[in-house]
Amino acid sequence: MVTYLPMTKILIVDDDTDITLAFKKGLENDGFQVDVFNDPLEALSNFRPSKYDLLLLDIRMPKMNGFELYKEMDKIDNNVKVCFITAFEVYYEALREVFPSMEVECFIRKPVEIGNLVKRIKNELNLSNS
Repeated sequence: MVTYLPMTKILIVDDDTDITLAFKKGLENDGFQVDVFNDPLEALSNFRPSKYDLLLLDIRMPKMNGFELYKEMDKIDNNVKVCFITAFEVYYEALREVFPSMEVECFIRKPVEIGNLVKRIKNELNLSNS
């Protein structure tokens, strides 16, 4: 079993319950602590500073897209890292409108195998393979 010091906490927000369930189970099996929400507004109302190491946010969701959600979460905790997940083409122009000065490089294309997702998260958080 892989363990991280301290426990690495990830928040996943995706309106597809099958995806959040699969990601949660796969990441927890690899030693991460994971919270999931299928409603971006509910995720935002439960978001607290310094609670998560990484956000995995779907881009296309009803009520609020992932870029808008991150913009609001960034106001609460501007130190948390983010990876956007999407089954669609990534529109960098839309990202630049919301975050003109932000350099986001972590985009994960769905579908993604759990092993590849874990590897990408470890790279994003600079975690060694222990």
